[in-house]
Amino acid sequence: MYKATDYNVKIYLPIKPFNSLTIYPFNALTIYPTFAFLMILVTGASGFLGSHLVHMLSAQGATVRALYHSHAPSSADAALPGVSWQKADLLDVFDVEEAMKGITQVYHCAAIVSFQPHEHKKMLHFNPESTANIVNQAIEQGIEKMVYVSSIAALGRGDEKKNEITEEEQWGESGYNSAYAISKYLAETEVWRGIGEGLNAVIVNPGVILGEGDFNDGSAALMKIAAKEFPFYTDGITAWTDVKDVATIMVALMHSDIEGERYIVSQGNYAYKDIFTRMALALGKKPPHIHAGPFITNMAWRLGRLQAWMGKKPVITRETARNAHHRSIYNNSKLLHALPSFTYTLVDETITRMAAAFKNKDQ
Repeated sequence: MYKATDYNVKIYLPIKPFNSLTIYPFNALTIYPTFAFLMILVTGASGFLGSHLVHMLSAQGATVRALYHSHAPSSADAALPGVSWQKADLLDVFDVEEAMKGITQVYHCAAIVSFQPHEHKKMLHFNPESTANIVNQAIEQGIEKMVYVSSIAALGRGDEKKNEITEEEQWGESGYNSAYAISKYLAETEVWRGIGEGLNAVIVNPGVILGEGDFNDGSAALMKIAAKEFPFYTDGITAWTDVKDVATIMVALMHSDIEGERYIVSQGNYAYKDIFTRMALALGKKPPHIHAGPFITNMAWRLGRLQAWMGKKPVITRETARNAHHRSIYNNSKLLHALPSFTYTLVDETITRMAAAFKNKDQ
C-alpha cells in the first residue's frame, strides 16, 4: 500500500477568499489553510478511493471523521493523525444523524460496487438509500458543502454512433446499463434532489479508477488478472483515471466556489486490451493475444455462472462480458476548464506504480 509520507507536501496560500474559486498548483500536495476551521466527514473511508482520500486529507493537516461499516481500517489507516474512525450503517438514519453532528464538509465515497448477480438487489437498495440519508442530514444540519462520488456509469452507456459522452448526457434505458450503473444513477438523482433543495454539492463521475489497493478486489484486481497472463482481450473502450487524481480533484472542488455541477474524471479513453497489455508488460508478463468476440465472452459468463453455483466468485459475469465489447468515449474537457492548473497522471505512470506495489505486496 502507500503511506501519507508518500506525498510530497508543500503549502500554498490562496490569494482569494475561501468562498471563491482558488486555483492551486497540482504538482504537489496542497495544504489548504482553511482546514483549521473544518470538521470533514468521509464515508466509505476504508474503501479503495476513501482510503486514499483520507491519507491525503490527513497529510494536509485536516481533521477527519472517517466512516466505515463492514471493512475496518487497517492499522496504518487507524493511526493516521487527525483522523477518528467511526463505524456507521448509512442505511440507519440515526447512525447517519449522529455521524454528521458538527460536520462542515462531506465527501460521500461509500457505495457497493459489484457486477455479481447475487449482490444486485442489495446494491440497488444501498447505493440510492444511503445517499438519500446523507443528503437529508446534510441539508438538515446545514453543512457547507458535499462532494459526491458518482461514476461514468451513471451517465449511461450512450450510443456508439455518437462521438463522445459529456456531462450533458441524459440517462436512457440500455442493455449496456449494469445494475451498478442504475444504482449510481439513482443515487446521483438523490444528490440532484438535494441541490434542488439548497444543498451546496458537486458531483464527480470518475472512469475506471486505477491505483494501489486490494489486489483481490475491485479495479486493482485487474493487475492480478494480468499477472496470471490472461490470454484474451476484447474491443471495448472506456475511461480510466488514477485514484490519487480523483482524490486531488475532489479536494480542489470542495475548496472552490463551484456548486451544482458534475464532472467526468478521466485521464483518457483506452481499450481494455491496451490497459491489460500495459499491466502485463509492467509485470514482465505475456500480454493478452487472443481476440475474444461476443461468442467467446458469452461462453465465459455462462461458465462463470456455473462457478457461482459451485460457490466460486466468477471472473466474468453477464454484465462484464456484455460491456467488454462496448466502446464508450468520454470527454474530460469540462473539468480541465474548471481546474486549469490540474494535469492528470499518465496511465503508464499509474500502472507502473501499481505494478511496483503488486510485486511488493507479499514482501
